[in-house]
Amino acid sequence: MLAIDGSTLDFKRLDRLALQNTVIHRIDARVKVVTTIVFIICVVSFDRYTIAAMLPFLSFPIVLSVLGNLPPGYLLRKLLLVIPFALAIGLFNPLFDRQVVLRFGELNVWGGWVSCASILLRAILTASTAIILVAVTGFPAICAALQKLGMPQVFAIQLQFLYRYIFVLTDEAVRVARSRQLRSFGRRGLGLHQFGSLIGHLLLRTWERAERIHMAMLSRGFQGEFQATWGKGRLGRDDLFFISGWSALFVFFRFYNLPQFLGNLMTWRIP
Repeated sequence: MLAIDGSTLDFKRLDRLALQNTVIHRIDARVKVVTTIVFIICVVSFDRYTIAAMLPFLSFPIVLSVLGNLPPGYLLRKLLLVIPFALAIGLFNPLFDRQVVLRFGELNVWGGWVSCASILLRAILTASTAIILVAVTGFPAICAALQKLGMPQVFAIQLQFLYRYIFVLTDEAVRVARSRQLRSFGRRGLGLHQFGSLIGHLLLRTWERAERIHMAMLSRGFQGEFQATWGKGRLGRDDLFFISGWSALFVFFRFYNLPQFLGNLMTWRIP
């Protein structure tokens, strides 16, 4: 129960972080969304055995988190939730890909281990950037930006509803779990048999709560869209500099192996 409640409050912290007034927060939401999309496309387009060439891409989430005044410990905790899923996918690679791609003396490194590390690095890059995007923009602003960029309005509205009322569902789950714990003595009432009844009761309460919310929205004049307020209609100089600078840097990192160049340079200079 306390774990559910704590994780819910921790998740809401993203909304509070999005209310800051830093140089990154003031960048237009459309610009940050497009730049993040370019970043993700460049990262996932690498070969499965690529690791070193993706390391320069770490500069983007690091710079955003520093300039956006985001707590690194909080971002790390959120990122740790994603890493196990990436490991679950990549750990099967050594079983199917046993081609030797690297040699360290007598140690042979299979391609499966290299591709596993590549998957893990891609997950870290993309997940951290997505979390930071929400923390410096806010999810409603991201949905509004996607709608301005051409996303169907119905899909954008569904995303906003999902994000806005997932907290309502978790609050209901916390209350039900607390009531169940207070009415149980020792371990009685905490088995799997009672768990099924608990889920059904939560579903009914959620359904009734959704109907009340829907009626309240209709009574307040809801007509199928959220009225998003935009700070500026046109892109400013900082917005254009942000999207053009970072996009050009991503393309450069994608087609030019900077770590390999630096390694060759150091090898050439060191006798």
